[in-house]
Amino acid sequence: MQDAIIERIRAAFETESPLIIQGGGSKTFYGNADEGEVLSTRTLTGVVDYQPKELVLTARAGTPLAEIEALLADSGQMLAFEPPHFGGRATLGGAIAAGLSGPRRPYAGAARDFVLGVRIVDGTGQPLRFGGQVIKNVAGYDVSRLMAGALGTLGVLTEVSLKVLPKPAAEVTLQFELNEAAAIHTMNEWAGQPLPLSATSWHAGLLAVRLSGAASAVHAAQVKLGGEQLRDADAFWQRLRDQTTPFFERRPLWRLAVKSSAPPLNLGDAQWIEWGGAVRWLARDLPVKTLRETAQTAGGHATLFRGDAPVDGVFPPLAPAMATLHRALKQRFDPRGILNRGRMYREF
Repeated sequence: MQDAIIERIRAAFETESPLIIQGGGSKTFYGNADEGEVLSTRTLTGVVDYQPKELVLTARAGTPLAEIEALLADSGQMLAFEPPHFGGRATLGGAIAAGLSGPRRPYAGAARDFVLGVRIVDGTGQPLRFGGQVIKNVAGYDVSRLMAGALGTLGVLTEVSLKVLPKPAAEVTLQFELNEAAAIHTMNEWAGQPLPLSATSWHAGLLAVRLSGAASAVHAAQVKLGGEQLRDADAFWQRLRDQTTPFFERRPLWRLAVKSSAPPLNLGDAQWIEWGGAVRWLARDLPVKTLRETAQTAGGHATLFRGDAPVDGVFPPLAPAMATLHRALKQRFDPRGILNRGRMYREF
C-alpha cells in the first residue's frame, strides 16, 4: 500500500509533476485550487494499534473517521477535538492534514494537540517517521504536529498516532435568548469560571452552551446557569460540527478567528459565533480588504472557508518572516513543489 505511494511520488519528483493528495475528498473545497493528478490514500486503511488503557490509537491515514470513532465509542472514548466529517467520507489523514477541529476545540484542544506521531512520505518519495506512540514525546523538533494543518503540502500522511480521551460521564446543553453583544460577554464571563464547558454557539439570537464532565459537576453548573435544556443536543452539535445547517450553505463563507472578547464586528446579521466568541462565521459577500482589516483589528485573521478564492488567496497573506519560514519548510520536505501545489499559498 505505502510502496505504491512511494513509487508514485518518486516518479512525480523526477518529472516535477504535481500531485493532489486526497483521502475521502470531504474537504476538497478547503484551500486554494491545486493542480495535478490525484494521489489517493484510501488504500491505507485499518487501525494498526489501539491501547484503551493507554489512551493511544494508531491508524493508517485512509481509515474513515467514522470507523475510528465507532471503535473508540465501544471503549467509552473519543477524539476530543471533534474533527468535522463534512458528509461522512472523512479520513484520519485528511482530518489531521486539514487541522480542523469541532465545537469542543477551545475546551479540549486542537487537532495538533492530540498528535503523538506520524509516518509520512515526503516530496522526494522518502518515507519518514516522527514522534511515537507515547504521550511524553518532547525530544527534538515536534515535526509530527507540524503536519497538522499543513494540508499535505509537506508530505503524504500514511499513519497517525493520536491521544484519545474518555467520553464525559454526563452532558447537557442549555439555551438562552441573547443578542450578539450579550452573548459574547456571557461566553467570556463563563470562560473565567470553574464550569465544565465543552462547546458554545450563538446564532440568530440564541446562545447554546454544552456542559460535559462528572454528573455532579454538570448538574451543579446547570443549576447555576439556568436556561432551557436543549433536546436532541447531540444532533445539534453534530450539525454544527459538519456544517449541515442551511447557514453554512451560503457563499461566500468566511471564518474570522479573533480574540474571544472582541465586540460585535458589525459586518451584518449573517453570522454564527463559536468557540466562546473566538470564531465568527460570516456568510456575506463583502470586500476582502474590509474583512481582513476587521479581523486584524479584532486581534485575528480572516480565511475564506468556502467560495471562490480572492486574488490574495484563501488564507491571510503571510508576514515576511513567516513566508520565509514556510518557504524553508517547503524546500526541506518538498523541494520540487509537487505535493498539493498552491493549496495553502500559491507561491508554495
